Amino acid sequence: QVQLVESGGGLVQAGGSLRLSCAASGSISRLNAMGWYRQAPGKQRELVARITSGESTNYADSVKGRFTISRDNAKNTVYLQMNSLKPEDTAVYYCNYVSFSSIGGPYWGQGTQVTVSS
Repeated sequence: QVQLVESGGGLVQAGGSLRLSCAASGSISRLNAMGWYRQAPGKQRELVARITSGESTNYADSVKGRFTISRDNAKNTVYLQMNSLKPEDTAVYYCNYVSFSSIGGPYWGQGTQVTVSS
């Protein structure tokens, strides 16, 4: 089992910045990927950004150049730095963990609300 605890959401004006954090604990495998998904009201959950334990990253086209994902493997923590936020970034952001080397999962955090006002 893996537990994910998110923090850092909130309310910000358009053009502002927020930083999300997600700390993983439990049975963390050496080979894994952690990422952020988001779900806006009435929409499907979508990938925002993802980073592997080897630090390979991928981003949704809508956030490229504005968001940066990073991780601290010693702390089993992933971060999402969100700059130049837009109202359309408003959603509940969920942390995700997937193991490449053990069974179980994927695992999800409880979600953190990000609201961008215009």
